[in-house]
Amino acid sequence: MGGVVPGRVRVRVPAKVNLFLRVGGVREDGYHDLVTVLQSISLHDTLLAVLDVSGASAHPAARRFMGLCLTVDGLGAVPTGEDNLALRAARALMSQVGIGTDRAGGQHEGPVTRLHLTKRIPVAAGMAGGSADAAAALVALNHLWQAELDRDVLRELAAELGSDVPFCVAGGTALATGTGTSTAQVLARGTYHWVVGVTDAELSTPEVYRAHDAVGTATDAQPDAVLQALRTGDAEALGAALHNDLEVAAMHLLPELVAKRDALLQAGALGAIVSGSGPTVLGLAASAQEAVALAAAVESMFDRVEIALSPAGGPEVASE
Repeated sequence: MGGVVPGRVRVRVPAKVNLFLRVGGVREDGYHDLVTVLQSISLHDTLLAVLDVSGASAHPAARRFMGLCLTVDGLGAVPTGEDNLALRAARALMSQVGIGTDRAGGQHEGPVTRLHLTKRIPVAAGMAGGSADAAAALVALNHLWQAELDRDVLRELAAELGSDVPFCVAGGTALATGTGTSTAQVLARGTYHWVVGVTDAELSTPEVYRAHDAVGTATDAQPDAVLQALRTGDAEALGAALHNDLEVAAMHLLPELVAKRDALLQAGALGAIVSGSGPTVLGLAASAQEAVALAAAVESMFDRVEIALSPAGGPEVASE
């Protein structure tokens, strides 16, 4: 590690959408085998990481220890305790690079890293908001602390935090298998225009998977049609190929999602799908102009409607 240097790093991190999601059987570890095509989309959270040395001891040994705190503003009720994925990511990076922590509390004489998260990605909405924030923390603190870890190492740390976190570290478009942590970038041409229908009700991912086990139907769907549409930049083909095995479970838990998806289709979407474990519903539009018209047509069906583009790349870093 190149040493801890005072500074500020700001990272904008995009949400994700599942263009294809097939859920397999339950593994011995309790997780499901997945095949999914992921793409980043231009709804962003922003994480500001600030290294505060104002109250630190002047002794160099004090820099082996690090205080850590998190504040949040923006959308949704986000926990700021140790269950927060961004904080868990920070702790994981601390362990990786050998920075101590004041987790036990008490008198702290070292520097403090202050994380401030501004939420725009809906919470518990099937768009990897928490996973994106964990990825942002890994990327931001890798810069702030001058850890100089490459993205492969960051993805390894990310895989220990959650199934979507490795993808969120890289962004773009990827095919993920296993529990979702094994990812490979895939070719995607073109820009896709989405109407994002946000519902304030939250769906717990574990609850949706339990519902899938109870009421879902196993499919043998393959991602080939989605991958081919992405390779050729064919939005109409992509709309027709969108697939999510968890959609039935999400609609079972929140039946209003059926009408919301159907409203997007009836208003002219090329395809519409529940995002991940829901309850966000996405409609694919043929163009930017069509997206504006589609959003206006379905606005009354949702608590909030956003227009977004994909793919949106990965986390964007700005030192201050």
